[in-house]
Amino acid sequence: MESKLYPFYTLQESGMESKSLDSLPRGIIEARSDLELKPLWTTSSSKSMVSVRSSNNLLAMPVGIEQKQNVDTIVQKFLSENFTIVLFHYDGNLDGWWELEWSKEAIHIVAHNQTKWWFAKRFLHPAVVSIYDYIFLWDEDLGVENFHPGRYLDIVKSEGLEISQPALDPNSTGIHHRITIRNRMNIFHRRVYDVRGSIKCSDDSEGPPCTGFVEGMAPVFSRSAWRCAWHLIQNDLVHGWGMDMKLGYCAQGDRTKKVGVVDSEYIVHQSIQTLGGASARKVTKPEETAKRHAVDVRSEIRRQSAIELQKFKDRWERAVKEDKNWVDPFASTHLRYFWRNRRRHSMV
Repeated sequence: MESKLYPFYTLQESGMESKSLDSLPRGIIEARSDLELKPLWTTSSSKSMVSVRSSNNLLAMPVGIEQKQNVDTIVQKFLSENFTIVLFHYDGNLDGWWELEWSKEAIHIVAHNQTKWWFAKRFLHPAVVSIYDYIFLWDEDLGVENFHPGRYLDIVKSEGLEISQPALDPNSTGIHHRITIRNRMNIFHRRVYDVRGSIKCSDDSEGPPCTGFVEGMAPVFSRSAWRCAWHLIQNDLVHGWGMDMKLGYCAQGDRTKKVGVVDSEYIVHQSIQTLGGASARKVTKPEETAKRHAVDVRSEIRRQSAIELQKFKDRWERAVKEDKNWVDPFASTHLRYFWRNRRRHSMV
């Protein structure tokens, strides 16, 4: 009974035991928060506003002023479904947003040249976003002409998808995995079939990137899935490379069933490279090139991302090796797939 009334009271988090709360009476402990704006004083109109505008879902995006028009288009779609909006300003420019009518109702967080995963780790703690049923952690360069968040969530809920993403229009730039491409014949899909390339995807495939996979540009998490995914984000590995291959572990069950791509509500990934700000632009004037050794910021970011990817892989392998009590929920399927392939090759 106590665990239901006070679910966080006995929780051991980050090495801190519940003894640190012993000086407080249990009934006063407020273990959760949210991102809802509160009035400085209460009036009858503010009470009605709170009841009407109370949101059950969250959209969080890293944004720069150069993408203001596209961000406005995205936000307008979500506001129509009563989402709470959180903008992570990576370019330090906040003043340029106030002309948008909805801007004063959004949450604005500013930190120069930081990534989506850096912001999410620090400001979207599960205890802060626990009131939201779904968390949309999207990039800013997405075209949403053919996307409706309400219809999208209807599909996600009806199919029991804990982790999902809208499919990508085939004309999108920066498509890395076929499973994310829209299939016009489907409402949604959980796997892809592909015999081309080094990775063969078939009915026998039981893991990423053939099934149980979404990519990092537009993931959508249920409350329970986000609680797990937040802990998967490494505090110092800010580019998030490698996480997409492990998100299925946060699917609250079988990742081949609980992770999916929604085809009927799809987006266009424009793949606009904005991180790094003005310094990321190529120098075109010869005299400027001669005056300074221009650094290709995008190349440096990509190099750092590759370094972080290897670090993430190493940490995962080390964690698996060191945690003697952990049982890989997908290990048996991997072994079964491995031995099935070996038998097939031996018969050839």
